[in-house]
Amino acid sequence: MKKLFLFGLALALASCTLKEQENKNAKTYFDLESYFKKEALRLQKANPVVNKTVMVNGKSETHKVKIADWEKEFDLFIQADINKAAWRGAFSANTANGMSTYTSQSAKVPVKKLEVSFKGNKVSAIRILVSNTNDLYKSNDSLSYYPDSLYQIKKVQQIRLRAEKKYEITGKFN
Repeated sequence: MKKLFLFGLALALASCTLKEQENKNAKTYFDLESYFKKEALRLQKANPVVNKTVMVNGKSETHKVKIADWEKEFDLFIQADINKAAWRGAFSANTANGMSTYTSQSAKVPVKKLEVSFKGNKVSAIRILVSNTNDLYKSNDSLSYYPDSLYQIKKVQQIRLRAEKKYEITGKFN
């Protein structure tokens, strides 16, 4: 009887620990990381040709390419996931007219805005604004993704005592 009681107690404690872990892993906001990892897998299999344009300070080059590693290509999008534990509660959420918008005014959170548009249950567009600022460096990024159509990364970077740099990467699916 004593062994049965101890077994039951151990099982109950393990159950509580698992539920606490599930709560910690629960996604409060749109799961950007999972979305782009799934997209990367899907595109890895489809292997589409992309017209990729890279522009630095107004000078651009365009090439038709097949992306070897989509997860790496989407890395900035994945890094902008707003479900980090330290950011929990830092975003206000609004859903209207097929769009979910998450905004943060916190200086500690670089992601300032995430907009996810839906057509039915499918994502039709994702737009992200990221701003990093400190005493030596200022960076503003605008990330856009339209499934099977286009992805774009725009970055304006200002390092103290240096000229401003502008980067833009655009990938158009054929």
